[in-house]
Amino acid sequence: MAAPRKVGGTGDRPDLLTAVMFVGIGALGLWAGRDLTMGTAAAMGPGYLPRLVCWLLILVGLVVGGIGLFRAREDIALPQLRPISVILLSVVGFAFIAGYFGFVAASIWLLVIGSLADRESRWREVILLTAGLTAFGALVFIVGLGVQMPIWPF
Repeated sequence: MAAPRKVGGTGDRPDLLTAVMFVGIGALGLWAGRDLTMGTAAAMGPGYLPRLVCWLLILVGLVVGGIGLFRAREDIALPQLRPISVILLSVVGFAFIAGYFGFVAASIWLLVIGSLADRESRWREVILLTAGLTAFGALVFIVGLGVQMPIWPF
């Protein structure tokens, strides 16, 4: 597939689209949580953290959009279906495998299959990162946070 072509002028299209999405999701979150009580920093209500995150999303979107307006114009490339489908397969597989074979098997599936989305990934790096991230994930989520998921299938 051909790389996106650069045309004269300003307005980096991927950055502007990202900015619109961030601001839109932040505004949608503010609208959806409009009935939640805010509270204070000392006594946070159910709407405190969601509202804070939504405002941060809007702020990041405005910054990215502002920078994108002054960068050289670049068109949006067509989406590649292979990486999207591989990532989707790895995430769906994680959900199914975790229930039957435990966190370790599901994490290995997620990371190894997900690495196939990038044609430049090297197997040695994938194996080392998979071992480290699986151990780290098991320690943080299963042991530390007490997520109710078996670590092993037995």
